Amino acid sequence: MSQFSKPSVHQPYVPDDVALPEFTWSAVLTGAVLGILFGASSLYLVLKVGMTVSASIPVAVLSITLFRVFSHAFGVRRATILENNIVQTTGSAGESVAFGVGVTMPAVMLLGFEMEITRVMVVSVLGGLLGILMMIPLRRAFIVRQHDKLVYPEGTACAEVLKIGEMGGASAKTVFGGFGLAFFYQLLMGASQLWRDVIAYPLRAFKGATLAMEMSPALLGVGYIIGTRTACVMVAGGVLSWLVFCPMIMFFGGHLTEPLEPGKTLIRTMDADLLREAYVLYIGAGAVAAGGIISMIRALPMIVSSVAAGLRDLRGSAVGEKTQTATKRTDRDLSMRVVLFGSLSLVAAIWVFLGVDPQAGGSWSLGAILNWVNLAAAAMIVLFGFLFVTVSSRLTGEIGSSSNPISGMTIATLLLTCLIFLALGWTAPQYRLVAISVAAVVCIASSNGGTTSQDLKTGYLVGATPKWQQWSILVGSLTSALVIGVILLAMNRAGTIYSQKDLQQPKQPFNMAAMRATARQETVPGDAKQEKYFVWHAVEGNAEGVTPGKYLVSDAGRICWLVDPGINGRLGRRDDGREVRQYHQPQAQLFALVTDGILNQKLPWSLVVLGAIVAVVVELCGVSSLAFAVGMYLPLSSSTPIFVGGAIRWAVERFRHGKSRSDWESEMSPGMLFSTGYIAGGSIAGVLVSFLAFSDTLPDALAVGRDLPHRGVLAAAMFLLLALLLLWMGRKSEKAVS
Repeated sequence: MSQFSKPSVHQPYVPDDVALPEFTWSAVLTGAVLGILFGASSLYLVLKVGMTVSASIPVAVLSITLFRVFSHAFGVRRATILENNIVQTTGSAGESVAFGVGVTMPAVMLLGFEMEITRVMVVSVLGGLLGILMMIPLRRAFIVRQHDKLVYPEGTACAEVLKIGEMGGASAKTVFGGFGLAFFYQLLMGASQLWRDVIAYPLRAFKGATLAMEMSPALLGVGYIIGTRTACVMVAGGVLSWLVFCPMIMFFGGHLTEPLEPGKTLIRTMDADLLREAYVLYIGAGAVAAGGIISMIRALPMIVSSVAAGLRDLRGSAVGEKTQTATKRTDRDLSMRVVLFGSLSLVAAIWVFLGVDPQAGGSWSLGAILNWVNLAAAAMIVLFGFLFVTVSSRLTGEIGSSSNPISGMTIATLLLTCLIFLALGWTAPQYRLVAISVAAVVCIASSNGGTTSQDLKTGYLVGATPKWQQWSILVGSLTSALVIGVILLAMNRAGTIYSQKDLQQPKQPFNMAAMRATARQETVPGDAKQEKYFVWHAVEGNAEGVTPGKYLVSDAGRICWLVDPGINGRLGRRDDGREVRQYHQPQAQLFALVTDGILNQKLPWSLVVLGAIVAVVVELCGVSSLAFAVGMYLPLSSSTPIFVGGAIRWAVERFRHGKSRSDWESEMSPGMLFSTGYIAGGSIAGVLVSFLAFSDTLPDALAVGRDLPHRGVLAAAMFLLLALLLLWMGRKSEKAVS
């Protein structure tokens, strides 16, 4: 029997009675650094297209290679398989935290509030740690007792990668090759501007329609990894929005002599981007909401059985296995006292944090903390958090992390929270911020709970000590959460636009005495006069006649500047005509719409319901409505490179004549590893290019190709080269890169 075949009684790769170096400072530090690196990459990806890919396998591959290179260079011992497992466990937290933060916190700005660093960090840290602690009591229930039932595809694949690395195989050169190529490609395109990053072609004979594609190596890699089917479904949603809905709105509304709500200008004067912002955005948001709810309903029987089985097995584990497993190395968990005390401390911290008043400069008081709203919100976090951490942990074991409907769980949390607030009459502007914060903590906790269970499955297969894995992912989650919040705000600030065009003035004049006493002041970047303005956040309830958002007000009480955020902003160009690359995060827009729609009861429901009906129709056709809806919401330029990646995956599979391959073999194939490098390299370079906006001179100095001719043709040629290289790598056998 091969050492990789599964025996009837589980035997870990490293036996229980073997003691190897495991929780070492070098392993934890390497994992934390890789977690931050892949966390930044995942954050860029989630802001671009609303999804991430699992970081466990690339982190494991890089860990094996880095330690091996270090060993050869300095003559020290090689890292053990258990140390490499600690690295991937620590590093995997960055991706799950980045997803939860990226899809929830930008919604705060859409509601008119500041996305302040304190709120982002606190939500990130508390949600990440709470998800891990809530998962720990479920380990024996899901990982041990149901070892043969819950496969955990990515966790099992990662265990095989670690075993292969222990035996001498290495594929990191493929990952590094894709990383380096995509990194320099993105820098030359984004910083030096040698070729265009987006090619767009308006169809003059089909007014309102535009064909577009982003020349992104990261999105090309995403398309290859998610596969042909999902890539085709996503681009189909984009085709419906940009080549059906936009021309249809132009055809039926182009003759109108007045703006059609919720649009603010005449339809015939709009281009495709303005049509999307005014109308199609709401249709796409309705489709995403319906898709998330449908995915939850489809998984409802599994959810109910998961909760019941988890509680049943948890009782059985606590009663029947305590004395048998207390002394076994491979069954040592963190003390339940640590778990319970840590969870209660986090909940208390959440309760205190919810007492912060963002409208009063971030101050808090005992009265604000002890009100019923914050107590109810903390209770909801405990209830929904444990429910969806349990669900996420089990669903990850059955269908994998890529198919885990975290967005659907977050929508359900937000809907229930807002409906409870509405029933209790808690509809003031600050309660919307509380509702978003509740959903954000639950989202991050659910995401991290699924990642933790996946890592513990890997450790169970290789023979790791659960306690050290649990400590390592706590460290990885904490370090990633602290850094990812800073990166999120920096990326938003880099794409922020200060505009004086088409400013709205409130119907009621400002109370300038109160504003001078409480509002902070800011200057406009690049303003030679360095004039100071009062910061005013227009939220529903205090901003009649003004679109919610951030504004700068003069001492005379007049709005002088709109501060349009870099994430889900509505401008895209500075007042001088220069284009600014902004991010269109689909889930954040949806969460803001749900919150405002329920608590404010003002929403273009006809468009939202239209999108929901489209999702239902797509579902009735046997197609995943959530992937289709995300494609509807995103710009078509983001879906097309994903489609190209999926088409390359189809060509590779046809070349292999449909040979059946196990999950771990497909995860370790050259095409998958090269695509992972594309994603990481392109994303990290994209983050660096975004940060160039903080300099007044560096972007212009680096943009040596801005005025070159035929930049569109060169962009198509360079992207074709990327695609052909991916096709070539995909056709190679696993042995060729091992």
